[in-house]
Amino acid sequence: MADLKILAVDDSPTMRRIIINTLKRAGFSDVLEASDGRDALAKMKVEKVNFVITDWNMPEMDGLAFVTALRSMGEYKSLPILMVTTRSVKDDIMEALKAGVNNYIVKPFTPDTLKEKIEQVLAG
Repeated sequence: MADLKILAVDDSPTMRRIIINTLKRAGFSDVLEASDGRDALAKMKVEKVNFVITDWNMPEMDGLAFVTALRSMGEYKSLPILMVTTRSVKDDIMEALKAGVNNYIVKPFTPDTLKEKIEQVLAG
């Protein structure tokens, strides 16, 4: 688990900090951050990322467009993606899963939930 490089994508610096701190407490110390999908794609060009945690509602490029862009690139077809968002409507969740996210967490969430969902995604 410790060798996993995670990219946390959220337009809220506070939410990124919460995610990063939660990940560190769960044993994931190698975490990059990006403020939206476009920023995330740029960072992924220079960094080898093995797991993405993304928000949905962001300016520039939202989480759904970001996930769709990743899934259209060969090298990211099987990259584990966890969406963390306030959108809890079943149709939104289905849309995110259809776009290619591996799992979904509705904010607010507990540190245990985040760790559990990451482990579920990694277990396949």
